[in-house]
Amino acid sequence: MPIDPICKKIVPEDSPCNTEYGGKKYHFCSDWCQVKFEHLEKSVIRMKRSIPEKERISFGKLRKDIIKQGICTLCGACAASCESIAIKNDQPTLVDKCTACGVCYNQCPRTITTEEGLIGKLRNAYSARSALPDIKGQDGGVVTAMLSYALDEGLIDCAIVTKRSEEEPWKPVPMIARTCEELLDSSGSMYSHSMTMNALMSAIKQGWRSIAFVGPSCNIDAVTKMQKSPYGFLNLFMRANILKMGLFCMDTFNFEGIKEFVESKNIRLEDVESMKIRKGQFEFHTPEELKVYPLHELDMYRSSSCKFCTDMAAENADISFGGVGTPQGWTTVIARSGLGYELYNEAVDNGYIDSHLLEEKEMKGALNLAKMKKIQMYSLNRRQNI
Repeated sequence: MPIDPICKKIVPEDSPCNTEYGGKKYHFCSDWCQVKFEHLEKSVIRMKRSIPEKERISFGKLRKDIIKQGICTLCGACAASCESIAIKNDQPTLVDKCTACGVCYNQCPRTITTEEGLIGKLRNAYSARSALPDIKGQDGGVVTAMLSYALDEGLIDCAIVTKRSEEEPWKPVPMIARTCEELLDSSGSMYSHSMTMNALMSAIKQGWRSIAFVGPSCNIDAVTKMQKSPYGFLNLFMRANILKMGLFCMDTFNFEGIKEFVESKNIRLEDVESMKIRKGQFEFHTPEELKVYPLHELDMYRSSSCKFCTDMAAENADISFGGVGTPQGWTTVIARSGLGYELYNEAVDNGYIDSHLLEEKEMKGALNLAKMKKIQMYSLNRRQNI
């Protein structure tokens, strides 16, 4: 006989009070216990979920990632920690059988061996998409759906987002969104910098006290630094609670550069319906066709600051989003802080978002891209799969 998870009473299997959650069916003795479960026990169940452990690492991976790339420091940590490795001809060399224990890779000062090292601290990772019929977005519409839930529930006063300029197509313009209709105007990815901090400061000055802020890692870092070291902004930031919603980002490009590139391909920028960077390609969708170009063709327009950024996943955010790893039409979501974790799962539980735990192969896709971003400071000359 099933047991009520709240009051611990034995309950008949045909009890009309029951619910399914996390692949398991729960039975209750009364509506009161069922309501308590809905508000309390779901959070406990979510807390117990974790990401599977990763596979062991061989010397071959050290050779591929570090030695062949020319970024080995010749410190000798790998050889000192494994009898199967020796330094020969000024580089680590395997001299005996490798047992794939992972010691050499973990001791190397140039490797990043943990998920936290690549994408920052996290509570859980998900594959998700909007469950609302009018919100689909470019990579699943999860950011818009989550913000819609927060606005509908009165959890936030407004959201700082970016929309396209009405005067110059695809030029990013920051805005303070206070309705779901305004949020829809900001859906879709843009690949140029947006001056979102001005909009955030304006929202605080207008008296809004609960604010969601959406931006890539550089913008998230700016908010974080202002929160921790106000230096004149104390009276503003002590009065505002800011939910930081980070966007995955590998590169941004100068707006005028994108415009010049598109026009050089005989495409009118105003005819472009959406843009997407996918697998080393820059995609431009027009009503007639899909135009695809190698990403390196836009390198001359790449923002100089991006060459020095190593944070793909907006590690200082409360929750991060990106179209990496998950199938087309879905979003990879990394819940970091307790605030981001709870708000996301509340949106899921209330039918705004379809969600499941991120699969290992999906997480691997995000980790690989994050690694590319981390090691670009090692002066690698071209993008490559790792």
